[in-house]
Amino acid sequence: MIERTLENERQEMRQAFCQCLLDLAADDERLILLDADLMSAIGTKPFQEAHPERTVDCGIQEANMIGTAVGLSMTGKIPFAHTFAPFMSRRAMDQIFISGGYSKANVKLVGSDPGITAMTNGGTHMSFEDMGIMRNVPSMTVLEATDITMLKWMMSWLAQNYGMQYMRLVRKPCVKVYQEGTHFQIGKAVQVINQSGAEATIIASGICVAESIKAARTLDDEGIPVRVLDMFTWKPLDNQAVADAARQTGAIVTAENHNVNTGLGAAVSEAAAGSCPVPIEFIGVHDRFGQVGDQNYLAQEYGLTAKDIVRAVRKVVDRKHQYLQR
Repeated sequence: MIERTLENERQEMRQAFCQCLLDLAADDERLILLDADLMSAIGTKPFQEAHPERTVDCGIQEANMIGTAVGLSMTGKIPFAHTFAPFMSRRAMDQIFISGGYSKANVKLVGSDPGITAMTNGGTHMSFEDMGIMRNVPSMTVLEATDITMLKWMMSWLAQNYGMQYMRLVRKPCVKVYQEGTHFQIGKAVQVINQSGAEATIIASGICVAESIKAARTLDDEGIPVRVLDMFTWKPLDNQAVADAARQTGAIVTAENHNVNTGLGAAVSEAAAGSCPVPIEFIGVHDRFGQVGDQNYLAQEYGLTAKDIVRAVRKVVDRKHQYLQR
């Protein structure tokens, strides 16, 4: 029986993000906040009020914001730069790649409202490709916070570790997956569920982790035990965890709020192909643009629900057994 409980966070992720910035700034005067005219949206007005001399609202000029952040980095500052995920990844990529990456700068990039969490902002603001784009930048660390507990740990790590880093961040409340004080490690997947005799491994990220836990319960009732991994670090990917999942369970399902063509599914497939090729099914967005809708509607529209994950696991397990019978 799977005993892990899930509940909705009372606090919004953006509130926790701002509080983390305030706490980090209190300990390190080098921390600077930059934004592209979205401080109200991301909830960082309290930081601006507390530290006006350490806040730069660059306006709707994402490329210039990155240039400014890189310049601050070169003077020894620790800049956190925020905008919506599609504008951080698509619009400012040349500056991120050359000014930031090529120059080996120390900039913390934060892209908010990823994928279907953009909801009524619609297709222009619904980034299904940001993590895939960021994976292309040499030496870039690419992360997705699962809940507030992980966000707090991740913010501390970002502030303390030099380099170009991208964090994907939901603005609104998330499902609480981890208890306070949980420790994480960059490049190491979290084993959320590990049932004896697991028939498949679900490798999930972001909002799909909670859906994967729900799916695991349904599958357990059906007599299909599974393993669930939270692959919150997309780069560097935990290749060993993928190899172990492939060898020990013989089947994998990836689950992401992202385009599978360039996202977690692609990264896991690359890792599995290099270690232990097994049947893989992909839960995610399949080569589509975004649209307007609430999150529940969009999750159903793009097939990101626990029910979709359950169907994918059934299918991949069937494929595994068919292969073994050959």
